[in-house]
Amino acid sequence: MWNVEERFSPRAIEGLAALGFAVGSTRGVVRVEKYGCGAEFRKGTDERYQMTIAPTIMLKGQFTKLWDAGYQKFLLTDEGLKIPALAFHLQNLRKFNEELRTALGVPTFYNEALGSVSQVSVYDRVLGRKGAVPDETVGAHSPEAGH
Repeated sequence: MWNVEERFSPRAIEGLAALGFAVGSTRGVVRVEKYGCGAEFRKGTDERYQMTIAPTIMLKGQFTKLWDAGYQKFLLTDEGLKIPALAFHLQNLRKFNEELRTALGVPTFYNEALGSVSQVSVYDRVLGRKGAVPDETVGAHSPEAGH
């Protein structure tokens, strides 16, 4: 996972657009997107940017959390909607993450390069313990038919 304490110069953030990233800025908040993935940076009092939302998969313009439910990875929205994470989602997240790290000069360590890092990991197969029913534990629900 990213070291979210690291701060980046305005030049580094502005230079992302030249590398093919979609960069949008509103009142000191910068959203960076590419491959259906995104991250968010906020300008601090020192005029440098700090990552406030780590690279994640976007769903209908919203950031999601990657959730490992033990038997499958899901995209979890702020409303608790869960969508199965497909191979192309994870491939695009990896590509986005690697390109963003390279562009900002953030090193990738061995354990981070092994695969997708979930932001939420709650599951337990022992009935009666927290996580026994993963959806209840994280407040997730599936999309309703016809929506």
